[in-house]
Amino acid sequence: MKQFFSILLVLIVASVSFAQNDLQPAAIVRLTKSEPITVKQLRTEVERMEKTTGRTLTAAEKRQVLDVMINEKLAIQAAERDKITVSDAEINQQIQQLRAGMVQSIGRQPTDAEFALAVKNETGLDVPAFRDMLRKQALTQKYLMSKKQDIFSSVKPPTEEEILNTYNLSQAEFVRPQTVRFSYIQVSFGNPSDKVKAKETIDRLAREMSGDPAKFDEIAVRSQTPNSGYQGGDGGYLPRNRQAAQRVGDEFINIAFSLKQGEVSKVIEGPRGYQIIKITETYSMKPLELTDIAQLGSRLTVRDYIGNVLLQQKQAAIVEKASQELVAELRTGSPFQIIESNINW
Repeated sequence: MKQFFSILLVLIVASVSFAQNDLQPAAIVRLTKSEPITVKQLRTEVERMEKTTGRTLTAAEKRQVLDVMINEKLAIQAAERDKITVSDAEINQQIQQLRAGMVQSIGRQPTDAEFALAVKNETGLDVPAFRDMLRKQALTQKYLMSKKQDIFSSVKPPTEEEILNTYNLSQAEFVRPQTVRFSYIQVSFGNPSDKVKAKETIDRLAREMSGDPAKFDEIAVRSQTPNSGYQGGDGGYLPRNRQAAQRVGDEFINIAFSLKQGEVSKVIEGPRGYQIIKITETYSMKPLELTDIAQLGSRLTVRDYIGNVLLQQKQAAIVEKASQELVAELRTGSPFQIIESNINW
């Protein structure tokens, strides 16, 4: 019994000691106020980065993580000092943009649980912590823009010669694959019991249209009525490539490209529902010239696309330069201290 209590006491002492060490500062930032970065905060961020990258960070990389955390706190303290703020509406707008991106990948509005899972998988954060990260990033960006506006305004759009040179070096990349545009009727399912009912519904709709394109259109329009039990509409453009096949499945791709314009498919079983599609437009493979549309469904030409890419590259280089200048300015006078004795790399 004495030995048991001795072991228990050792475990309790070790646990308390570990918790106290977690609360020790890895660094202290004091540009406008004294604010610690605790060992626990540093460890959590390192672990998150390791999970994101799928590997163990080196000691030098862990030091870089700490430097980034210091730089962020310096920028946030400076932004608060200069009365720069980020509203909840701005963060909500970013969240909505991310959710809209998920709509394109899953074909519908994600639930809160689905969005939270996607955020967790991508960042390792729950939604409140993710919102806090977005707020810090937005605040830092606003502060950077306010202090280095002269550098950002110096960015010049790419010249015609730069665009042409880039196009000539990468013509092989500007090829539109064989592409179709399609309309769809879908009956979704989530579990086995839904699947049986969904199959009955899609089979009934298939019998009603009997492959008739006009009947297909009528049924697709009826999908907009309340409680129709199915969805319908424009499915957009589908290229014949590996990425699209991974997204919609090999069977869907093979059926879609076996149809002529105006033809209606048989019932297709997908991972989230049964579908019937109708091909509305077809495009053959084509090398793209500078004046061609870069992406079907838009007005963006190849020239515009290359110009945008080159401009983004210039802007990225300017952001890097401005960030380095700002960090150097914020670090002037040693407004922070790294507590080496509390860090165990």
